[in-house]
Amino acid sequence: MFIIIGGDGREYGPVTAEQIRAWMAAGRANLETRAKAVGSEEWRPLGDYAEFASPDGPPIIDPVRASVASEALASRGRRIGGAILNAFFYFLCTIPGSMAMSARLLQEYPELARGHIPNPDEIDMTVFLQASAWVWAGLFCGFLIQVALLTIRGQNLGKLITGTRVVRADNGEPAGFVRAGLLRFLIPVFLIFVLNSVFLLGFIFLLVDLGFMFRDDRRALHDLLAGTKVVTA
Repeated sequence: MFIIIGGDGREYGPVTAEQIRAWMAAGRANLETRAKAVGSEEWRPLGDYAEFASPDGPPIIDPVRASVASEALASRGRRIGGAILNAFFYFLCTIPGSMAMSARLLQEYPELARGHIPNPDEIDMTVFLQASAWVWAGLFCGFLIQVALLTIRGQNLGKLITGTRVVRADNGEPAGFVRAGLLRFLIPVFLIFVLNSVFLLGFIFLLVDLGFMFRDDRRALHDLLAGTKVVTA
């Protein structure tokens, strides 16, 4: 009987050698997968055990291929649900700033309360920009929270609720700040904002990005950019 560490970083077992061979044949484990015999505290690659290194054993599975085995991947429904929850969170982040902006504009232009919209040449853009800054400040704080969670846990708020997390695609280890926070989150968000300044191209980019989830490995475009995948937590 053995206990192994799966591609998601969790321990599985005790299981029989036959069950592990079946997992290897299905691509869920390989000869580099860490394992220990029941009663032992020493973790070793499966290939070090005679039960799996025999000539008639299963062939060595490429670790990269094993890491994208569909059984460990988060479902598309969970991922889309998490994205919707994150969008709702960002909306909530803008509410305090929106209220502050409304109060400031009403203070400067009382006629807005009566439904009268000032002429464009009567609007002081400095006042408008100062008021709208509070909206962006709230959104920025929301982004900081998401980056911190992705860096520490591999989960933003949406993934926490839906029970999924981000890991490295090559070995299933934590993705960290560079992969999960920077390449997978901040850079795509920046591109969306920039592209949306040109006829909503950011929205089109977002659709293309999410469309990549319907590949066999369920990795969105930002996952390919960051070298990550999303698995069940």
